[in-house]
Amino acid sequence: MRQAVAFILGGLMLAGGFSLSAVAGDPAAGRKIANMCRTCHGIDGYAAVPIAPHIGGEPQAYLEAQLMAYKTGAREHEMMSVVTASLSAQQISDVAAWYAAHEAIATLPAGIDPANAPQGCVSCHGADGISLLLDAPNLAGETNIYIDTQLKAFKRGKRYHVIMTAVAANLSDEEIRALANWYAAVELEIKPPAQ
Repeated sequence: MRQAVAFILGGLMLAGGFSLSAVAGDPAAGRKIANMCRTCHGIDGYAAVPIAPHIGGEPQAYLEAQLMAYKTGAREHEMMSVVTASLSAQQISDVAAWYAAHEAIATLPAGIDPANAPQGCVSCHGADGISLLLDAPNLAGETNIYIDTQLKAFKRGKRYHVIMTAVAANLSDEEIRALANWYAAVELEIKPPAQ
């Protein structure tokens, strides 16, 4: 029974579902590792390039699962696959702990009613784009190009997630753009952890 549970949980982790870290992450050690991430994601997790996601304030389990997916090849990206190849499990836990230690604060634009948020997204990503689940990313303030690209990757089978692949499969390109525009319009502030 234990082996079956371990196999199922391991498969979910590789699929990007969640992570069961065997080691505790150390945010201070993770800050040092984050120096290699700063060009794209910023040292505090606010992305410097429009095709990279903001990762400050993301759930630690989500960050670890994505980094491990890149490391194992379950998820591929020309830069991230190279960067994660040299990281140990401890370093992945540490850098995930560093970025997760930040606080992501989202503010909807003035006059926007949260009831108008994309209904297929709010149960996991919230109306304001702050994740309600440990294994779902924040979408607040991401560029519409980034969100659009990721949803189309799920829709076209270039990226797989048990929930997102099914959700994206039923979206038109126009619906994808509308979802991307909603979350891109949210103002995001990322506060670093107290030192």
